[in-house]
Amino acid sequence: MKIIAEAPCRVDLAGGTLDIWPLYLYHPGAVTLNFAVDRWTRCVVEPRDSPEIRLRSGDLEAEETFASFDHLRTAEQPRLPLVTYVLRFFQPRTGLFVHTDSEAPAGAGISGSSALIIAVASALNRLTAARHSIEKLREIAQNVEAQIIRVPTGAQDYYPAMYGGVSAIELSAGGIRRMAIPVDLDDFNERIVLAYTGVPRNSGINNWEVTKAYIDGNPQVRQNFEKITSIACAMRIALEKADWREVGRLLREEWSHRRKNAPGISTATIDELVTVTRRAGAFGAKVCGAGGGGCVFFLVDRGAKAKVSRAIEKAGAVVLPVKVAPRGVTVRMVRKA
Repeated sequence: MKIIAEAPCRVDLAGGTLDIWPLYLYHPGAVTLNFAVDRWTRCVVEPRDSPEIRLRSGDLEAEETFASFDHLRTAEQPRLPLVTYVLRFFQPRTGLFVHTDSEAPAGAGISGSSALIIAVASALNRLTAARHSIEKLREIAQNVEAQIIRVPTGAQDYYPAMYGGVSAIELSAGGIRRMAIPVDLDDFNERIVLAYTGVPRNSGINNWEVTKAYIDGNPQVRQNFEKITSIACAMRIALEKADWREVGRLLREEWSHRRKNAPGISTATIDELVTVTRRAGAFGAKVCGAGGGGCVFFLVDRGAKAKVSRAIEKAGAVVLPVKVAPRGVTVRMVRKA
């Protein structure tokens, strides 16, 4: 048998970075909004008769082989750390071939790595019969990713991979809770455009710079996040009402505050894309993830996708066709031929 797991990536709408502990504790009512997109990450796990563990990444075009789990556990600089660290947590008792792939461009800011960790963890959860709940897998995935990038990670990136759809991630001293936002997906799909700038971003560095500035007492960063919190709360209401003009206005306002948090969050390319798409019919835009490159999300009028897409391509970026992914991670077992 082989185990196949798939999980979608995401676009964040508002309230990002607030999901990093302990920032949300300082803003009562904090919420992060995002939606899953049909850019998929995949993991295939095949048990082997020998103790050898072989890893392959299709999107990175990289491979790594360990003679046994003990060799994998003690490897100091693995070529494929994401899979290696998840395997270290689950401690499989058999040799394995693990193949991963991702439809997210490198450094796109649409949580390709977080979605892939959910896919890998879900496959290994089935293989090892660990029986962790989906919420426990989120906790495991978040902790493993922090081990890999060596800075604090947020919680929001895993929920689209877990559940799909459009989400409000409620953040409080009592814990983290995901609530589905009922949106007409056929309508929403006609209003979303996603562009890749071609320049990868480093979310770990950007988010850590912002988090450190907040904890160190930077008054401007703290004021920005107070405003970002109120914007996210207002956008949740607008999404529930399908008030797309208000959602667009709040996207613009959120981005205007977020780009002030740290140098490098915006770039000349990103600024140009926001400007040219506004003329073409986009009424809201923001960078995905931590910024500094990666993808930019645009909210447009129905019927304006083609014109906005042409403006993006003329500016030198790449349009990534996406729709909302209505489902989260799936795991299935397939009998090998």
